[in-house]
Amino acid sequence: MRSDSMQAMTENSPLAGAARHFPYLPQVSLPFEMPTQPVAIAEMADLFGVTHRTLHFYEEKGLITARRSGSMRVYDGVQVHRMAVINACREIGIPVAVIQELMEELAGATSEAEADEMFHDMLARRKRELTADISNIRRQMQQIESLLVAEEEDQAVVTPKPMSLVLSDIEKQCLALMAEGYSAPRLARALNLEFEDLRRMEDDIIQRFQATNRFQAVAKAMLLGFVPN
Repeated sequence: MRSDSMQAMTENSPLAGAARHFPYLPQVSLPFEMPTQPVAIAEMADLFGVTHRTLHFYEEKGLITARRSGSMRVYDGVQVHRMAVINACREIGIPVAVIQELMEELAGATSEAEADEMFHDMLARRKRELTADISNIRRQMQQIESLLVAEEEDQAVVTPKPMSLVLSDIEKQCLALMAEGYSAPRLARALNLEFEDLRRMEDDIIQRFQATNRFQAVAKAMLLGFVPN
């Protein structure tokens, strides 16, 4: 949603005066209409497909801020916008620490154009990282295929799956959804897990396949027959 919509919302809100003291934020697309009033924590969680625990975690890291309205925790339009930026970053695998650095940079932005430029610079860096990952995955897959072929020629049998890679049913389901391109928040919802529990499971799967990221883990899982091609 464009900043003029955000500005109109905050100007009509009782929090408009406070909102103007927040730094400029980059434009990000949203799959929903921006709320015109502050939203409760339950609605905030539903809007972005995260858990209350995740929102508390982001608050602890200083990424978003809630205020009290009676007994409820609520977020104004600026915080919804900040959450949209955070969610966009997490969807493409950017670590929380890097998002914290981005928010610190955005605090010094003097215009929306400058905020957009900072955001685009970070996206470009992430794109280069993913491009490098893809190149490494292809090289490693070729090396794995060469090793498998050589082993098959020597032993004349199909290489069995290592015993250390026996996966539980939920880990197999997680791996299959990772192969389908599910993002971490979507995985957590599909498996009915807390976001941080899902992250730990995903990290464990990556380590057990001796991979450096989820893409490498999926590639190795396909080669070893854990995921259909």
